[in-house]
Amino acid sequence: MTKNFFRGLLHGVPIALGYLSVSFGFGILAVRAGLAVWQATLISAACVTSAGQVAGVEILAAAGGLAELALVQLTVNLRYALMSLSLSQKTAESFTLPKRLAASFGITDEIFAVCAAEPVPLTFSYMAGVILISAAGWIAGTALGAAAGEILPERISAALGIVLYGMFIAIVVPTARKRRGVLFAALAAAALSVLSHILIPALSGGFSVILCTLIAASAAALLFPIGGEDS
Repeated sequence: MTKNFFRGLLHGVPIALGYLSVSFGFGILAVRAGLAVWQATLISAACVTSAGQVAGVEILAAAGGLAELALVQLTVNLRYALMSLSLSQKTAESFTLPKRLAASFGITDEIFAVCAAEPVPLTFSYMAGVILISAAGWIAGTALGAAAGEILPERISAALGIVLYGMFIAIVVPTARKRRGVLFAALAAAALSVLSHILIPALSGGFSVILCTLIAASAAALLFPIGGEDS
């Protein structure tokens, strides 16, 4: 058990280092939206989801409702449920239901990729190691970014605040270059977001994200089904 745990810690170090820098941008973004350092840190500790946290903070800053917040989180984070189901197929027999529930809380894109690449059945101790150090990097980066956001000049804070968006671009661009469906979905969502802001100004940012995401994803699924587009 100890060996697997430390192996998980070792495999999670690159993720933690990446999260440390990226979540620094989220911390600044949260403080600029009016949250306190401890509030931003608590959000990262309770969520561990970059896109979900950014969308949630924007809704909070716009005084959105709880229903809107819940729907955005469901839409943005639904993929984590699918990732958890996928990993559940390669867990060891000692992985009880309580352990599955605990591990699923910490599933992110990067953690999923590391665990999915494991050639042996996943143990709870291994996943705990990967998740623990990765989450520590995410939370620590948020706290540092939020603290820096309160003391840094506005221009510097604004510049550092784009780090998180840079990560989203870095995730989408490589895949979009290989798959037309992903490129279409990204461009369609961006275009729909601009149109909704111009044509329906009364529509809140949260519901705009939900509608644009669903429409763009549905259109991409119909026009570029899996197996029907060039890789």
